[in-house]
Amino acid sequence: MTDVAAALLNETLLAGKGAMLIDGKWVEAQSGETLDVFDPATGEVIAQVAAAGAADVDRAVAAARRAFDGGRWSRLTPAERGRLIWRLADLVERDAAKFARLDCLDNGKPLKMAEGDIGAAIEGLRYMAGWATKLAGTVNPLSQRGGAFHSFTAREPVGVAALIVPWNFPLLMAAGKLGPALAAGCAVVLKSAEQTPLSALMLGELVLEAGFPAGAVNILSGLGETAGAAMAAHAQVDKVSFTGSTAVGREVARAATGNMKRVSLELGGKSPVIVMADADVAAAVRGAANAIFYNQGQVCTAGSRLYVHRSLYDRVVGGVVERAAAIKVGPGLEPASEMGPLVSDAQMARVLGYVESGRADGAELLVGGGRIGNRGYFVQPTVLAGVRPQMAVVQEEIFGPVLVVEAFDEDNLGTMAALANATDFGLAASVWSRDTAKALKLAEKIRAGAVWVNCHGIYDPALPFGGYGQSGWGRESGEDGVLAFTERKSVTVRI
Repeated sequence: MTDVAAALLNETLLAGKGAMLIDGKWVEAQSGETLDVFDPATGEVIAQVAAAGAADVDRAVAAARRAFDGGRWSRLTPAERGRLIWRLADLVERDAAKFARLDCLDNGKPLKMAEGDIGAAIEGLRYMAGWATKLAGTVNPLSQRGGAFHSFTAREPVGVAALIVPWNFPLLMAAGKLGPALAAGCAVVLKSAEQTPLSALMLGELVLEAGFPAGAVNILSGLGETAGAAMAAHAQVDKVSFTGSTAVGREVARAATGNMKRVSLELGGKSPVIVMADADVAAAVRGAANAIFYNQGQVCTAGSRLYVHRSLYDRVVGGVVERAAAIKVGPGLEPASEMGPLVSDAQMARVLGYVESGRADGAELLVGGGRIGNRGYFVQPTVLAGVRPQMAVVQEEIFGPVLVVEAFDEDNLGTMAALANATDFGLAASVWSRDTAKALKLAEKIRAGAVWVNCHGIYDPALPFGGYGQSGWGRESGEDGVLAFTERKSVTVRI
């Protein structure tokens, strides 16, 4: 372990802890098993954390159940819940620099990106804190029974929520699920990704400092196939919110059918970037490059399919290739780094395997395509041309810095919409054109949960986020994200 890593872990009280937050206390896994945590910039082990099993999930769910059913959490007023969430945001802001460095060390992303993630997490918590006092029902005049009845609806928390977060935005995703669940009044069990558990555990320290009742927030570290599977199938869990791959999302959905728990799934994507004939070339080049190479391409909305009108193809693709070749790839903690390593050895092998698959299928490598060095999990920014629609690199989510590019000839909405929709995914898309009206008409035809015009990857806690088709069920963020953790009840009184 480097001196920088050791100093950071000691500073954040995580070195050697190997424990999880259950019922307001730090506890080890009942099995005593641990997981190694790696620095993706070096491949070295930097920490060990508890490996939760089914017995630990039982403990955490029981603690959440007591906090909810016994009233320790559920009887707090909405204003009290909102103040606690806001207090947690304040504490994260106080320790923002530590969180950023920790996610940078654990995930590999450049420090500036990690700092942006932490800022977004703070603002997301504050936004959701406001919702705690704004969940209201409605008065509903009956359509068939006249004035003999008074009917109204109420919003109630669904109960115990299991939150399973991915590794690409460790703290941001943890906060993004905690905020709405707690605002709705749910007690929660959160499992971090096994690759990036450190910032979630540090967040547990702040949960205690903020004064949340014991059991309201429980935080586990462990493998998806053990702890995650146990959470999804648990009979005392009322809701599961999962972000990750489509393949695992299907398993979560199947596991949830035992007690018909509510399910939200934010899954994969293969998002198109469509550059029309009248696009601003310089803006499109910047936008397309950032859409795929930001966060090492490890983004569910990454613009991994670039379609350019043939009249602009050479200029746009040439510009993206030039930018890819110029990206400074290095450890996230180095100030000059613009792109860090992939999160793990397995992810690096997956991404490079797709590149080789594309080349074997006849794709032309324009830039990149290989590993950088032999230490850490660094992959070159990569662009593949000459692809065909049926290729795996065009249809499947790679989750790395790999872009496929194609030209199109017909500058009409039908052609462009068909290109955008030629995938089982439907998470996001971006359209680049000086003709805003035409771009908006195309946006109407694209089957995706988010469509950006002359920009890509613009998120806000007020906006719902989720996808069509294989990209998942439900929406996160905004009002939709809070309501996903509630049940709606109707009450009718004879008067």
